[in-house]
Order: sequence, then C-alpha cells, then structure tokens
Amino acid sequence: MYVGTQIRPRDDDDYRVWAQLGVRHVCVDPPGNPHHWSLDDLKRHREHVESFGLTLDMVQLPLSSRPIEEAESPNILLGKDPERQREIDSICGLIERLAAAGIRAAKYNLTIIGILRTEREPGRGGSRNAAFRWSLADHGAPPTMAGAVSEDDYWERIDHFLGVVVPVASAAKVRLACHPQDPYTPPGYRGVTSVLGTVEGLKRFVQLHESPYHGLNFCQGTIAEMLDDPAREIFGVIRWFGERGKIFNVHFRNIKGRQLDFMEAFPDEGDMDMSRSLAAYRDVGYPYMLMPDHVPQIDGRDPSGVAFAYCYGYIQALIDALVPRP
Repeated sequence: MYVGTQIRPRDDDDYRVWAQLGVRHVCVDPPGNPHHWSLDDLKRHREHVESFGLTLDMVQLPLSSRPIEEAESPNILLGKDPERQREIDSICGLIERLAAAGIRAAKYNLTIIGILRTEREPGRGGSRNAAFRWSLADHGAPPTMAGAVSEDDYWERIDHFLGVVVPVASAAKVRLACHPQDPYTPPGYRGVTSVLGTVEGLKRFVQLHESPYHGLNFCQGTIAEMLDDPAREIFGVIRWFGERGKIFNVHFRNIKGRQLDFMEAFPDEGDMDMSRSLAAYRDVGYPYMLMPDHVPQIDGRDPSGVAFAYCYGYIQALIDALVPRP
C-alpha cells in the first residue's frame, strides 16, 4: 500500500509538492474530454507526470460523479440507443489506448443522481464539513432527466455496460474501479432506485461479469454512509471485497454518523478506527493507493493544500506504523 492523490493539479508546482511530500502515485487526467484523448495525449501526459518522479496509477473514465444532466456519457445510464452504444464503444477504445500508453487502471462512477449533501456543518476548530441529513434533504426534489428508473432498469443498464467493457478491460489488462453511490438514498428518490448504495448491491455488482480487472474504487467514507454502525461494520466489508481482490483504489476518509445522517471529518476524528481499517487492508493484501478525499474546508492561505497535506502525512504514518518496510 502507498499514499496517493486524485487532486487536480493547479500547475506543475503541485506535482513538485507531491513529490516533496512523498506522495509519488497519482490519479490525474490529461486536459480535455476523455472521449477525445488520443494515444499521443495519454503518452505525453504520463511522461509529463513521470518527469516529476511520480507514477500515473490511473485516470478517470468519462463516467464521473456529476448528476446525469451534466454527465459526459449520459446515455449509458439513460439506456438510450444508439447513443448508448456509441458512448460504450468510445470508452472501450479509450481503455485500449490506456493500455497502449502504459496506464493500468481507470476509475469511474455509475451514478444518476450525483453526490448529495445538505448544508455544511462546523467541525474541529471551526472547519466547515460536508454533511448529509435525510431529515434536511429536499424530499420533494423533482425527478432527474432519467425519469423513473426502477431497480431492474438500473441493473439492466449496468449489466449491459459491464458486458461490453469488462471483456475489453480484461484483454487490455486495465483495472476498472467503480465508485459506490454517494450517499445511499431511499428507493425512488428523485425517481431513481439506485443499486450501488448498499453493500449487498456492491457485492452483486463485482460478481457480474467476473474478472480480475473488474472491481471498486473503494471509498471508505461512502461505504460507511451505507451502514448502521460504521465503527463496527466497516472491517467486515473491507475483508469481503479485499479477500476477493475487488479493491483497486481506496478513498481513505472518515465520517461521524451513519446511513442518511452523517458529517464528513478528518480521518483521525471520525467514528471509524482508521488504524484498524488500514490493518484490514494490509491483512487482505491490498497493494494500491490510499488517498484522502472530501477533506473539510479550513482557513489559511492554501486551505485545500494544507488539509490534504495533513491527510497525506496521517496516512503515511499509519502505513509506517503497521506495514513493515521491505
């Protein structure tokens, strides 16, 4: 295991800072629309990243956490042909170009609703922390442009997508890491019954079209948002997916609370024991990045940079304490 980041660099100084902090593995995209990344674009990007002493571990497919109205590939989850097939074919071509460029993994999201949060709440020392309280959510929010999407509809669209892309990724030896729904929402919210917002849904997902190149971008914070008692339950979830080799990246973040009622927090102040969590990843032989995500808003001249730097150091310290150096 090693520290990583997926923060978009503001300029080349951010690459230098990561190298200086010992964060040598990144998920960073080339400029432009991923559908249009050429093989030369990808090779130049990887070489640029490597020029700072870093390794480009993965990039983001054109399936992000944006709501369907802002999606780069909306028709995959709208189930609308022939546009759906054109988007899937484009992604298959991109996966093959990633392999040719020496980029061995890509993360993606299969959300319709996007990331939902209510108002920020005060955290440690007056930080501003993201939160989601179902009691404060807009229960009358209108349906998305996808309209009514039942559980069966959602699974059909996921199954169709995986049935095409997983064989391509397997042949290319490119790991595809899907992010869970963030957060869990009750069935039918905004017309959608999301299926990747529960642990059981994620178990079904990784067993569809079984392949060692089909797994999860395992966001520990998002998984915790699915649970009634994250402090107790998270370790068993890590073990289930880790023992099956289905964790390809970890968003190593913490929350205070539970399903439908939580606030995000720095990793050392949430409900989950992150030292014990890291030991669980170690014990299942997890070999890839551990990265911070969704850090609280803090004060200062470079608030995001400082908050993330704190998390990089925290993660590295846990690794040093729990994982023997080779």
